[in-house]
Amino acid sequence: MGKSVLISKHARFYGKSMLSISDFARIDDFTVISVASPSTIGRYVHIASHVVVTSPLQLTIGDYSTISSRCAVYGQSDDYSGKFLTNPTLPQDFRGVEKHVVDIGDFVIIGTGSTVLPGCSIAEGTALGAMSLLNTNTEPWAIYAGVPAKKLRDRSKECLKYIQ
Repeated sequence: MGKSVLISKHARFYGKSMLSISDFARIDDFTVISVASPSTIGRYVHIASHVVVTSPLQLTIGDYSTISSRCAVYGQSDDYSGKFLTNPTLPQDFRGVEKHVVDIGDFVIIGTGSTVLPGCSIAEGTALGAMSLLNTNTEPWAIYAGVPAKKLRDRSKECLKYIQ
């Protein structure tokens, strides 16, 4: 746990012994973070209220990043094809769960109500617009939005001057 970290007493953590939270991070009410491998939340990260982040493998949230309220970031998914059953109460042999690393770069902002599907890597400086569905990797310093999210344009790096 870093210095000056603020975590709501209403936030929930699963696998917290595997999680490192860096300086000046803030995690708001009713957030759920579930990890099963060594994972890191960077410096000056804000995770707003009602966010769910699940990662059966490594979770990395880079420095100066924001996950806005009511977002969901998933590192695993059931197989929906019908070849397997889809329920966590069943034995693993009957399920086709696909697991991925969750990688969110530095200076990322994920807009309110967005969903990030398993297997998506969010590059440094990515901005994901509100209510978006991300189902692909992003390019650095770009703005994405929509369902599914598409690249709209490049994003300015002018904010980096404040890091000095």
